[in-house]
Amino acid sequence: MADIEEVLGDLNKDSFVSLLRNLIGESKYVQNNPPELIPEEDRVVKHVLNSLLPYSTTTGGGPLIVNHVSYFPQRGNLIVEYPGNEQGKILSFVGMHMDVVTANPNDWEFDPFSLSIDGEKLRGRGTTDCLGHVALVTELMKKLGETKLKLKSTVVAVFIANEENSSITGVGVDALVKDGLLNKLKGGPLYWIDTADKQPCIGTGGMIPWKLHVSGKLFHSGLPHKAINPLELGMEALKEIQSRFYRDFPPHKEEQVYGFATPSTMKPTQWSYPGGGINQIPADCTISGDVRLTPFYSVEDVMSKLQKHVDDINENIEKLGTRGPVSKYVLPEENLRGSLAVTFDEASSGVACNLKSRGFEVLCKATEKIVGHVKPYSITGTLPLIRELKDEGFDVQTAGYGLMATYHAKNEYCLLSDMCQGYQIFTSIISQLEN
Repeated sequence: MADIEEVLGDLNKDSFVSLLRNLIGESKYVQNNPPELIPEEDRVVKHVLNSLLPYSTTTGGGPLIVNHVSYFPQRGNLIVEYPGNEQGKILSFVGMHMDVVTANPNDWEFDPFSLSIDGEKLRGRGTTDCLGHVALVTELMKKLGETKLKLKSTVVAVFIANEENSSITGVGVDALVKDGLLNKLKGGPLYWIDTADKQPCIGTGGMIPWKLHVSGKLFHSGLPHKAINPLELGMEALKEIQSRFYRDFPPHKEEQVYGFATPSTMKPTQWSYPGGGINQIPADCTISGDVRLTPFYSVEDVMSKLQKHVDDINENIEKLGTRGPVSKYVLPEENLRGSLAVTFDEASSGVACNLKSRGFEVLCKATEKIVGHVKPYSITGTLPLIRELKDEGFDVQTAGYGLMATYHAKNEYCLLSDMCQGYQIFTSIISQLEN
């Protein structure tokens, strides 16, 4: 057999940049921020199909089997298969999502919705996170279709919809799994291509969005002894809840093994109240934030414990710290007590990849060969859905070839040289798995 890496060669830069230019040109219409912005991923699918259909069984031009699967109008997923010769031997690249986070052109130094080039920098919304990977894997599948290599493994690429708002179900990979369309991918490594910096990302965090609603008593600020100040109550209660959280969920020994940048954390990120004059103590307020949880702890356990802590504080609110000589959370003469209520939005679990699997071994060897070193890392950022895939029996490994420094950021860009190395890593993975 001819050397696989030699046959597949290097990334065709001109073809890649041309395709990426078309994809970034659609980025304005695939921003995902419902209900205001609902992406139309089929705009991206159209360009991927234009690249791959000439090498497909659909046109008779090649071996690629292309399946466009939609659960909502204009919101398709694309499964592309390059058939191998051995039954059950599978290699898959999944997670290249076709939606993007929002971008405000007024905040950017260049147009986020069109590709611009500055030396090695390929600039625009989606270049480093998602659409860059869509173009990269498209070029890999196109090259396979052109060369018609005889492989043992079936190589599958799954381009998905709706990764940026995975709490909206039934659109993307969750629906594909439910329908059984991805079951065959359990036969080999599944590389989720949606991270950055060219190194294996071996662990991600879970996320629990929470809201702490605080009820007090509205009154004039010149008579604070007649009020229950919900802002003070919220600050003191949150401090106590956070202290208990860190006692319950301290740094876990496995976090060092996986190289997590931080342990589990709980912190506020937003504060709201009904409004009013500066001389008025409001009746209530809401503090919102999130828990970022390493995958060695249970999301359900965290939510249960936080609820118990809130209940305990409510029952013993007289014992909570106050602010100044007349600050109080109980008005006995009025039979009033301040109170807390915690609620949770859609939560997701983190994942710890299998560090003993063939998929991880192959990814590390390919990365060391092409990049020159391998240094796996973990973050408490979330990659929605991959924990569910692992729990379903998939050998999930994650990697990506954009830049963490510009991920979801203003003035997003990737480096062409990094994408070229990503392509070489893919060909090295294919070569290793053939042996």
